[in-house]
Amino acid sequence: MGRPSGSSRRRALLLGSDSGRDALRRIAVALTALAAVTVVGTLGYVVLGFPLLDAVYQTVTTVATVGFREVHPLGPGGQVFTIVLVLLGVGTVLYNLGVLVEAVTEGHLREHLRRRRMERDIARLRDHVIVCGFGRVGRSATRYLHDRGHRVVVVDTDETRLAGLTEPSVHGDAASDDVLRAAGIQRARALVCALDSDADTTYATLSARALRPDLVIISRARTLESKEKLVLAGATRAVNPQLIGGRRMASFALHADVAEFLDEVMHDDDLDVRIEQVRLGDAGGWVGRTVGEVDVHGACGGQLLAVRRPQKGPFLPAPPPSTVLEPGSTLIVFGTPDQVERLREAAVAGALTG
Repeated sequence: MGRPSGSSRRRALLLGSDSGRDALRRIAVALTALAAVTVVGTLGYVVLGFPLLDAVYQTVTTVATVGFREVHPLGPGGQVFTIVLVLLGVGTVLYNLGVLVEAVTEGHLREHLRRRRMERDIARLRDHVIVCGFGRVGRSATRYLHDRGHRVVVVDTDETRLAGLTEPSVHGDAASDDVLRAAGIQRARALVCALDSDADTTYATLSARALRPDLVIISRARTLESKEKLVLAGATRAVNPQLIGGRRMASFALHADVAEFLDEVMHDDDLDVRIEQVRLGDAGGWVGRTVGEVDVHGACGGQLLAVRRPQKGPFLPAPPPSTVLEPGSTLIVFGTPDQVERLREAAVAGALTG
C-alpha cells in the first residue's frame, strides 16, 4: 500500500481527533447503505414488472414505512421481497438516524466542519507567523502579534491548550515536517519556537530551517548554554526570556525613564509612534545612495536611528550622511505608522515626496 499524499497527511492533521473523522466515516457508511437499499429495492420492483418511476416510489414508501398501499398488486414473490425490503430499510433508516444524532449531540460533526474551515483559512494565509508551543511564552507572543494585526498559526501537541483558541491552529509535533507544512511554513514570514524543552525546540528549529532556509526563526532558550546550540541548529536568534526579563528589571532600576519610554514605544498600542525596520532590496530604490541623499527626516518626518549592514552585519547608530546604503541593508526608523509606510514606499521607488 502506497504512502498517503502530502495533502492527505496535512488534511489529517487539520481535521482534528479520530472521533471527528470516525463520525464522518460512519455518516458516509450510513448514507451509502441507505442508497444501496434504495437501488436494490428499485431494481427488485422493476424485475417484478413495475415501471421505473413506480418502482422508485414503491421502494421509498416501503423503506420509509409511511403505510401507503402498493402501487401494483403483489404476488407471493413480491410480498416476500417487500418484507425483506422493509426489514432492511427500517434497520438502515434507524442506523442513519442514530449516527446523525450521535454526530450532532456529541459535537463530532461540528468539530470536523470547524477543522475543515480552519484548513481553508490556513491555506489562504500569507506572511503569517507560526508559533510553536502555546505555553506562557507562546501565549504572550501570540497575543502581541494578534494585537498588532499579524495573522498567527499556533502549533501544539496538547489539544487542551488549543481549545477555545480563536487563531488557526494545528495539533501535532512541531518537529514534524508534515505539521509545519500544515501550518503553512512555505508561506510564513517568521516562526516563533517556544516548546517545553530545549531538545524539542532544537528539533523543531532544525526541521523548520530545512524546510525554509530563508525563514526568520526565533527560538526560546531555557538555558544560556542552549542559545549557541539553537543558533547552530538554524535559529535566526535564540532568546532566553529569563535573561531578558532580568535585564529589563535592571534597566528600570538604573534608567527608569529610558526603559519606560522604550517599553511604551514597543508595546503601548495607544502611542502613535513606533520603532520599525525597513529592509532594502538587492537593487533599485535607495540602494547605492547615501544617507544624506535620501534625507529621511526632511522628506517624511521619521527619524533614522541606525543602519544595519547586510547579512546580519553590525549596526551603525546615527549613521553619518556619507553612509552608503548597500543591497540588503536594514534601516531602523522611528516614526508614526504613516511615516514608516511612506518610508517603505520611498525606499522601493527611489524618491521621496513631501
